[in-house]
Amino acid sequence: MSDQRFDIGLEPAQQEAEKDLPLGAHLVIRRSGYVHHGICAGDGTVVHYIGFKGFLRRGPVELTTLAGFADGHGFTVEASSQNRYLGAEVVVRAVSRLGEDDYRFFSNNCEHFCTWYLSGTSHSTQVEQLKRQPWRAVLAVIGVCCSTRVRQGGERAGMGLLCHAWLAFTEAGTR
Repeated sequence: MSDQRFDIGLEPAQQEAEKDLPLGAHLVIRRSGYVHHGICAGDGTVVHYIGFKGFLRRGPVELTTLAGFADGHGFTVEASSQNRYLGAEVVVRAVSRLGEDDYRFFSNNCEHFCTWYLSGTSHSTQVEQLKRQPWRAVLAVIGVCCSTRVRQGGERAGMGLLCHAWLAFTEAGTR
């Protein structure tokens, strides 16, 4: 299933994705400048660390709909042979942290959160990559700022020209 991509937005695609996702699945969304992670909690819901809820405002661990988690993006299911916990046990671990509001980009982000649910240890490949290639931090910050944009009438509003340029750049796949 890890090779299967789900595109949320159209009702049939959403229903198909909700039906096929195993309980406790590690969901991954590639966004501009970063990757977002969550855990399938069943019945079309996902537990995830909101992270940056608005421009430089942190958000807590929440239970949301699959469509709310995807926020118009497609997602994949991340497969791992190193998972210590599976299925309902992963969901119980995830739900135990609902409401936690201690997001820290370098030590307690959405990826740390998901790897802890699944393996019992907190780890973020994204953070490790940023440490090895610091220039990627600039791209990630721009991506996070642009991802918190407000959609109004199909137009992107928020950080202005910089976000428009960045989103066009990353959406064109030239990154």
